[in-house]
Amino acid sequence: MDVTLAIDAMGGDHGTSVTLPAAVEYLKQHPRDSIILVGNTDTIKLELKLLGVADSHFGARLRLQPASEVVGMDEQPQSALRGKKDSSMRVSINLVKSGEASACISAGNTGALMATARYVLKTIPGIDRPAIASYLPTKKGQVCMLDLGANTDCTAEHLLQFAMMGATLVSALEHKDNPTVGLLNIGSEDIKGNEVVKQTAVLLRASDLNFYGNVEGNDIFNGVTDLVVCDGFVGNVALKTAEGVAKMMGGFLKEGFGQNLYTKLAALISLPVLKAFKHRLDHRRYNGASFLGLKGIVVKSHGSADVFAFGCAIEKAAEEVRADMLQHISTHIEKWHLERQNTEQGVS
Repeated sequence: MDVTLAIDAMGGDHGTSVTLPAAVEYLKQHPRDSIILVGNTDTIKLELKLLGVADSHFGARLRLQPASEVVGMDEQPQSALRGKKDSSMRVSINLVKSGEASACISAGNTGALMATARYVLKTIPGIDRPAIASYLPTKKGQVCMLDLGANTDCTAEHLLQFAMMGATLVSALEHKDNPTVGLLNIGSEDIKGNEVVKQTAVLLRASDLNFYGNVEGNDIFNGVTDLVVCDGFVGNVALKTAEGVAKMMGGFLKEGFGQNLYTKLAALISLPVLKAFKHRLDHRRYNGASFLGLKGIVVKSHGSADVFAFGCAIEKAAEEVRADMLQHISTHIEKWHLERQNTEQGVS
């Protein structure tokens, strides 16, 4: 399946110096796919020239789409939505809306990207709120987690919808027919947690999902389940905590091995192990958060991503397109609503 991707070339902390090299590398690795670079065309052409890539290098597979504005990383979402209708972010999303692109990738302001995407694309019928989903490394491989910051206050019904979308994502991308779903809580017992979490557990047990039960914070990285569900407040705190711990551990190792000649020699001997350790915990490999629940595929890259990390976000967007994510989520949600209506009619 050929894929066309719209890339917000100006977004993120580093802009074109990261987005363009990643886009060029993607086109080299995927000779049948196409990319639309959105932003200031003069800046984009200059960066491509520095990369040794002419406008016609990839033929029709590389196209430039002008956008006169850029959304700042600290800009208020509503300000970006109302005041910058020709931003590289919005134009990229518009290309998905019009069908010219199959997905949009941006490293820009998360709040502005979500607000704009939700306004332009709208949500899938049956979904009240979009959610942010991403993968984290575990002892057994990786785990998908959502919501990671889009919705700080959620009802049990919202969390059930997140679980359905997340399970569909895992099933489509990892080819798992019945992925396990864990509900993040302060304990594994049914009596633990606030009322929203308790109500969510009841809904999950009554659904067709493979509900494992409550999971605690340490279970996330033990790989107990394929999917972990929580509200955006809890999810974002958990994500940032994990990132902080990983950086601290890396710093401790570097400091310890660099103390003297003997520790440096030990580091040299341990180099294969250290490289494997770094690879497993390399957050760049998991870069690219999916905005689930929209009528279009939008992937958010970390704002400080380097070329490798942004490339991973591009790959993730393409995978979702090829897996027909939108159709799978729509079908799952429609089926659930139909079953609930039949149950309610049967009760009445």
